[in-house]
Amino acid sequence: MHSVFLDYTFYLILFSLRCWPSWAPHGLSGFQGKIYIAFVMLSTNILDKVYNPGDVVTNQSAIVIVVYLLAMLTIGAWGLRLHGLEDFHLAGRSLRKVLLTGTFCATIVGASSTIGMAGLGFQRGLAGAWWMLSGTIGMLILSLFFAKKIRSKGCYTLPELVGSFYGERVRTAASLLIAVSWVGVIAVQIAAAGKVLGAIFGGDGTIFMIACTLVFVLYTAHGGQSSVVRTDLVQFLIIITGMVILFFAALRFAGAGPILSQSFPTSAQMGGWEVLSMIIVVGSAYLVGPDMYSRLLSASSPREARISALFAAIILIPLAFIITSLGVFSRSIYPASPPEGAILSLMTGLLSPGMVGLVAAALLAAFMSSADTSLMTVTSILTFDIYKKARPAVSPVHLMNISRIMVVFIGSCALLLAISLPGIIKTLLIAYTIFTSGLLLPTVAGFYKERLGLTSGGALWALVGGGTTALFLGQSYPLLGMAVSLVLLLAVSYLERRHGRGKARQAT
Repeated sequence: MHSVFLDYTFYLILFSLRCWPSWAPHGLSGFQGKIYIAFVMLSTNILDKVYNPGDVVTNQSAIVIVVYLLAMLTIGAWGLRLHGLEDFHLAGRSLRKVLLTGTFCATIVGASSTIGMAGLGFQRGLAGAWWMLSGTIGMLILSLFFAKKIRSKGCYTLPELVGSFYGERVRTAASLLIAVSWVGVIAVQIAAAGKVLGAIFGGDGTIFMIACTLVFVLYTAHGGQSSVVRTDLVQFLIIITGMVILFFAALRFAGAGPILSQSFPTSAQMGGWEVLSMIIVVGSAYLVGPDMYSRLLSASSPREARISALFAAIILIPLAFIITSLGVFSRSIYPASPPEGAILSLMTGLLSPGMVGLVAAALLAAFMSSADTSLMTVTSILTFDIYKKARPAVSPVHLMNISRIMVVFIGSCALLLAISLPGIIKTLLIAYTIFTSGLLLPTVAGFYKERLGLTSGGALWALVGGGTTALFLGQSYPLLGMAVSLVLLLAVSYLERRHGRGKARQAT
């Protein structure tokens, strides 16, 4: 039985589609406005599917979630004016502390840092917090030693920065490595969204993945980085609110005993070597993460970039323990729950219907705030480091259109990949291992290229060799790719320098 509200809403939406351009505010007019209204139609259809006259939990949760999704669309588009490619890709390089810190935090707290890290807490105790703590270590190093240097370069993307060190061949290789890895990162966020909404409403999660993908793809295609940053700050506040509410609900139910009984920094399930491996692999992904660099490059000044990265790292430390504690509580209260279902078990078992919707919205905020940043990162790389290089004479207007097409294309590819993903942590560890094994050492060493005597060939071999090694052997030996990358970087650079000196002597 359908609700009267939904029936009338459906017809109002159809009427709005007909009349929309005549009364729409700036930023939501014309064809884009019709797309946004089309999403409202999809939202109404979702409400219609999950509506059950006797199911208070489902109905209240659905309303809260749909309101959240529509709010993100509105915040991402309302009154937004873009003045060129720099506004679309780097928010006009105008971000100051509050917005920059908020978007840093929202980008970092994604599927792996919520669903995945709570799963680590369920399996390995409080030591599972090292997933996000490893990221904060990478962020602290990035802030203290590299943030100012990165922003001072004035590049658009991380591959462009790497290319400024080693040349165009290495820039292209870095672009391809990042693009492939980060489509997987986006797909993980989409898959997690489907898992959360499927657990609440039941049924196939595909329709929920499509709806969430449509939201962040639409506002990203509309306003680019400017829209992403505007939504990120709001989404991070929602994330904090939802996680704190769920933490205190679990604490009230189970008491402090499950947490006080935990060991840290290691546990029986997570030894020192595994912690060290996680710090190196995950921390490195933040130290040279293209999404982190896109934030630094969007800062209004090198100083703002450094301070905001530092603030974000400090803010995330307590949040790491709060989220991991949710997994510990879930193991105590719902021991039969699957590890990556820890938060979902607490949410559906301990909260009131309205609070279920709020925490679900917080999780979606975590997923979408990471997905939109990663989406813009890959878009910028494909636009500037691949397409513009192939067609250097194209106009800015043409590049803007290509950028929007790239957003839709990448989002679609990630959605298709999301349908067949394995576990969240496993997928991201694979992506991070491949990426960091190839790119970490050439990027960091690039700032000291002359002092170390590094060459373009050395960087290219390090990038390709390290990434390839991690692709085939990274799951068994997570640090082997970095070791191969280091050896190739130094050895090939030495051989090229020696060969160059030999040719110079022959010429004289």
